[in-house]
Amino acid sequence: MVTAIVFVKTDVARIHEVAEKIAALEGVSEVYSTTGAYDLIAMVRVRRHDELNDVIPGRLNKVPGVRDTETHIAFRTYSQHDLEVAFSLGLPDAD
Repeated sequence: MVTAIVFVKTDVARIHEVAEKIAALEGVSEVYSTTGAYDLIAMVRVRRHDELNDVIPGRLNKVPGVRDTETHIAFRTYSQHDLEVAFSLGLPDAD
């Protein structure tokens, strides 16, 4: 799995609309509204690197209201959530 983090600048009046359209794209797992230099952060997850071309410049950048993007490709994921899933046996939590 290839993960790309896409920082998105939008037209200010269209942040909600743009976020919903990006979130609906195949390959986009979630979209966060943020503070700072960028309005949104989209998490793109695909099977192969060449699929990023279809998702990011092919569809995400073409969503009306997207003004600019900056893409970062993740090398490795470090996540407590992922570790919990990996070591889970499907048993209920003991109290």
